[in-house]
Amino acid sequence: MVTKEYHCLADILVRNNFGTLGATVVGVIGNHDVLQKICERFDVPFSLISYGYEGDDPEQDMIDQINAYNPDYVILAKFMRILSPRFVACFADRIINIHHSFLPAFAGANPYKQAFERGVKLIGATAHFVTNDLDEGPIIAQQIIPVNHSFTVKDMVRSGKEIETAVLAKAMRLVLGDRVFVYKNKTVVFDN
Repeated sequence: MVTKEYHCLADILVRNNFGTLGATVVGVIGNHDVLQKICERFDVPFSLISYGYEGDDPEQDMIDQINAYNPDYVILAKFMRILSPRFVACFADRIINIHHSFLPAFAGANPYKQAFERGVKLIGATAHFVTNDLDEGPIIAQQIIPVNHSFTVKDMVRSGKEIETAVLAKAMRLVLGDRVFVYKNKTVVFDN
């Protein structure tokens, strides 16, 4: 599932194309059509399910589409919407999300600008299973990189996208390789 940012999806599609993903991408759902063309280039079905129409139930439409794809896992490759408990319950312990590791310190709009303004020295990313508690599910993988005074906000954003891509790829490799299991709100990861 995607919104508008391409970096995580593009990496997944390339790995899928070359058979190095450890799984097969059966479809992509987007709440904007921005990433439809890249899916078409890789011959992966794209479903547009928009939000904002009164009376519509986009989450039910997404649930129905995901069930039609019948995937083992749902990957939120920068899907920028909060999912309801009803949605999460349909795919319990099967939804993987990625986000920058500034949360909760720099939540909301422009976290990299906030981090730049505070002189952050490390940026990172966290991949986790989705629960009803926003961005607090069992952690699968994390990574950080150092930054310094020479980094601009643009440099931090670029580095953040690169680390998000790497951490999501690692989390998917671990989960798809049956190297992760969830116990309470933690994971046990066999990464050797």
